[in-house]
Amino acid sequence: MKAEKVAFAGGELDRQAHRRADTARIARDPASRILPLWKGRVLVSGDETTRLITLPPDHPALAIASGEQVFLGAADGVDMLTHDFSAWAPELVDGQDSSPGFWGQPQSASELPDLPADARFADLRLLAAELSPLEAETAATARGVLEWHRSHQFCATCGAASEITDGGWQRICPSCNRRHFPRTDPVVIMLVTRGNKLLMGRSKGWPEGFYSLLAGFMEPGEPIDAAVRREVLEESGIKTGDVRILDSQPWPFPASLMIGCHAEAISDEIIVDPTEMEDVLWITREEALDIHAGLHPQISPLRHGAIAQFLFTKWLADRVD
Repeated sequence: MKAEKVAFAGGELDRQAHRRADTARIARDPASRILPLWKGRVLVSGDETTRLITLPPDHPALAIASGEQVFLGAADGVDMLTHDFSAWAPELVDGQDSSPGFWGQPQSASELPDLPADARFADLRLLAAELSPLEAETAATARGVLEWHRSHQFCATCGAASEITDGGWQRICPSCNRRHFPRTDPVVIMLVTRGNKLLMGRSKGWPEGFYSLLAGFMEPGEPIDAAVRREVLEESGIKTGDVRILDSQPWPFPASLMIGCHAEAISDEIIVDPTEMEDVLWITREEALDIHAGLHPQISPLRHGAIAQFLFTKWLADRVD
């Protein structure tokens, strides 16, 4: 069995940080392309094959965009920027809710001018395995940096409104001159095994049938292996021994770096912390095969493209080494 590729981690986007000061000129270049985002969702088209929609700088739909453009870098030699469309307020059809929700229903973009009939703003988490590695990385970068701007408009030092600079990769406070940079929060996600068993859990509010690997944010001053042991113990009561890093994945929901680890359990009894988790259980490799095939009566298949599924299938194929 071949393990799935981790989404958003293609490494193919040429970020070209040395050109960020020239963003205004790049944004006017007719050869540049702009990726619209609306409330964190990316603009796509296509049914059987989903593709990002990028726009030239003179496209009429850009008239409704708000805020500054951010220079993302070059994708296959083409300069890429992103622009926030969140000020757009689409008309509701049949009372539909346009709020993002847990994974967000696609929002038709048919009201916007000169776009394909099937153009829509879609949740990037649901597209992770459908986009090409370069498209996925570009979209993840755009979502991450725009979300940072949305949530960091004021100086953390003095409270004054800050301003975008360096092509969207810094904010500077005009009051105290403090510079702020996009942040990434490290998260450990754990493949916890004991013999033929794997530990899985579900948080409150997750969709019915959705279970995943245990995960949690690292704390200041905490090594990765210590974070793994602490999070597993807090969420499940399981003690772990050896910890190894297997892979990583940027996860811009809103600004995480998922650090995939393998931890060997040294205890069996699960004690669920109800403030942390709704349920935690051991599954056997045979049950994991049913989950992967969509045949398990309780647990749905893991989300394609996510590092949890990558680690899950790696263990299922006996390729954790």
